[in-house]
Amino acid sequence: MAVLDLKRKLAILSDAAKYDASCASSGTEKRDSVGGRGVGSTEGMGICHAYAPDGRCISLLKILLTNFCVYDCAYCVNRVSSNVPRARFSVQEVVDLTLGFYKRNYIEGLFLSSGIIQSADYTMEALVRVARTLREVHDFRGYIHLKLIPEASPELVNEAGLWADRVSINIELPKDESLAAFAPEKDLVGIKRSMGKVRLAIDSAKEPARTAAAPAYAPAGQSTQMIVGADGASDGEILARSASLYGAYGLRRVYYSAFSPIPDAAAALPPVKPPLMREHRLYQADWLMRFYGFEREEIAATGEDLDLAIDPKLAWALRNRGAFPVDLNLAERERLLRVPGLGVKSVDKLLEVRRYKRLRLEDVKRAARSLEKLKPFIVVEDWTPGGLTDRADLRSRIAPGPEQLRLF
Repeated sequence: MAVLDLKRKLAILSDAAKYDASCASSGTEKRDSVGGRGVGSTEGMGICHAYAPDGRCISLLKILLTNFCVYDCAYCVNRVSSNVPRARFSVQEVVDLTLGFYKRNYIEGLFLSSGIIQSADYTMEALVRVARTLREVHDFRGYIHLKLIPEASPELVNEAGLWADRVSINIELPKDESLAAFAPEKDLVGIKRSMGKVRLAIDSAKEPARTAAAPAYAPAGQSTQMIVGADGASDGEILARSASLYGAYGLRRVYYSAFSPIPDAAAALPPVKPPLMREHRLYQADWLMRFYGFEREEIAATGEDLDLAIDPKLAWALRNRGAFPVDLNLAERERLLRVPGLGVKSVDKLLEVRRYKRLRLEDVKRAARSLEKLKPFIVVEDWTPGGLTDRADLRSRIAPGPEQLRLF
């Protein structure tokens, strides 16, 4: 095989990494360097843009160590039977690329994953060596996200968490039988076992008895990814899996990645990708479970898909009109969070204002994005919706256009 230059390797291995969505950097802690001379900071070709909950956009060098792989997962473009260009970085090449991109102010951190070569331990050791070299040799204080290989030894997985800000193990598919059918070499029990061990290590690092000198363990937590639309799983099943993962493993995030058809795909896989709006609605529903107090069953039943035309909170409100209108001057925070058109920040603003005065429409207008969407569901000092809440055509009157792509 011809020797590839670094630029060609970067083109291949950054393109191969684009299918992994789980590269956000929210929740990291600033790493203080000795004497303030460390390289990189989390405050403040292979580049992805990740968004923190506060809206900060950060840039990461997102690459694979290699796209060679001994596994033959049907949905993966890098599977062993796939006819794609292959490349492999050395550990030192990844270190040099990360430092070079950072010093040119292109990135604020590294997202590193890999295909499996030789063995899980062999590959995991190389990933860990990249992070350890950056931290120990170059005093790199930027963000590092390492993809863990669940089959690797517990010692290597544990070490990865000591050097990385965030770690992740992809659950891949929402149904057990789908993973068995499309990725027979992967062990779901082993994946869950590794995720459980990571949670225990993260929780242990947060215990009060931990000394200040003890190293942090994955301070930005762990995450995972599920592929949407590769199998027949409904949105309700996908969200049920997410709820289970959040509860069992304390995940910081579940990422949803719309299936993208790949060359020479298995006949069992769909020939077209699902609508991007489906992925977006799943993120909105995920947000409802994590920040708005909704149970999964309230959002979508097990065999049910989300409505692509309207966001899941509005869909819930239209199904539960008896819960409305809500008096914004009297309702508790939990009820306010269920009003379509009110987000967490809007609710907190309204709660602050009503400490000093009775809320009026003008106050709501200043706090929320769309007053017209809110009016059928609220009561304030100078407004009551009357029969508007129960109108048969309410959905068509307030439903957003298809171009609206935002959380609440």
